Amino acid sequence: MKKNFDKVYQFKVTLKGTKPPVWRRIRVPETYTFWDLHVAIQDAMGWWDYHLHQFELVNPSTGIKTGVGIPDDEFDGEILPGWKQKIAEWFSMENRLAEYIYDFGDGWQHTVKLEKILPREEGISYPICIAGKRACPPEDCGGIWGYEGICRGESEFQEEYSDYDPEHFDVEEVSFDDPAKRRKIAFE
Repeated sequence: MKKNFDKVYQFKVTLKGTKPPVWRRIRVPETYTFWDLHVAIQDAMGWWDYHLHQFELVNPSTGIKTGVGIPDDEFDGEILPGWKQKIAEWFSMENRLAEYIYDFGDGWQHTVKLEKILPREEGISYPICIAGKRACPPEDCGGIWGYEGICRGESEFQEEYSDYDPEHFDVEEVSFDDPAKRRKIAFE
């Protein structure tokens, strides 16, 4: 992990469409790229990082909503490579919001809101998850509708989810991978 930074960005990441909401509050170094932020969100939420992702937010230099993630020639529209875009060049207290989409099939949409820019605290290992509520939906469960069915006990695959507790979240159980190692695995 890079140690040369003075500030940390505190984000609240909320999974859209969940009631009560599934959310996490994380702090990441100001040196992070969007790839690094993606990995931190995956780890804090409890996703397995099996699917494509994209951030959508206003580009502060153009004022135009822009996609940042993994470029793909098969899809229309320009997506900037997340590993080349620093979050500090995009997020500010004036440009606080992004949408983070994970798994274009299930369509998990998250609101990513910059809450604060804080001084780095000595003795803290960043990134860190400082709060959250509820378990992340199971991977590949069919999006919000599948998730709601599981929570109601009405999923046709309910036996697969017998150990799933939608209310469970423990900040102490969150651990973060090294984004550089994850990127190497993803692109090998």
